[in-house]
Amino acid sequence: MAFWAGSESDVDVLAAAAAEHGWTPLFADRYPHAGGPSHYAAYLENGDGFEVELVAQPRTGGGDR
Repeated sequence: MAFWAGSESDVDVLAAAAAEHGWTPLFADRYPHAGGPSHYAAYLENGDGFEVELVAQPRTGGGDR
């Protein structure tokens, strides 16, 4: 399941706090661009096997990341 999670810094804060709540990162070696160079997200999994994607709102202004 994917969720809008705010800004890129909001995604970073949530991803950093995830371990305290039973979540582990997926694709940690490719964080935060595991979904591609213009997709900023944290992919997480909990002990029950549920997976979530916390997605940053796209930047505005037309610039590349």
